[in-house]
Amino acid sequence: MTTMTAPATQVYSVFVRATPEQLWDAITKPEFTRKYFYGSVFDSTFEAGSKYCGYAAEGGELYVDGEVIEASKPHKLVTSWRAMWAEALAAEPYSRVTWEIEPVGDGVSKLTVVHDKLDGAPATAESVAGGWSYVLSGMKSVVETGKALEG
Repeated sequence: MTTMTAPATQVYSVFVRATPEQLWDAITKPEFTRKYFYGSVFDSTFEAGSKYCGYAAEGGELYVDGEVIEASKPHKLVTSWRAMWAEALAAEPYSRVTWEIEPVGDGVSKLTVVHDKLDGAPATAESVAGGWSYVLSGMKSVVETGKALEG
């Protein structure tokens, strides 16, 4: 019996009818993230060296702990990432999440999320493997229609 393990580098892309500025807002502003990112809001100045913390909207529990590594609004955001929603994940080392936004023409932008440095964080790799596709699909829905996937 072979067991599958999530890769140490995960790459997800989606095309969205939006400008890079609209996607940047969708990534950084709570009024958007709350609708597509499992109810989470992210607290940061989104400047290199600043804290990057995600909180569950209900109850305000720390959900993601990290730091902004690089920020080039509205094209690139790189953060360290440590999942805090389960004890086993919180015990693992930080990984890295890179959001890259590029305009492709006609009011459409390509959003790519690369979650890497997961070599030492196998439980995190497994946990986020299904989640990023859901997050990006949800973001696309919210940005294009104003509505979250579940409603």
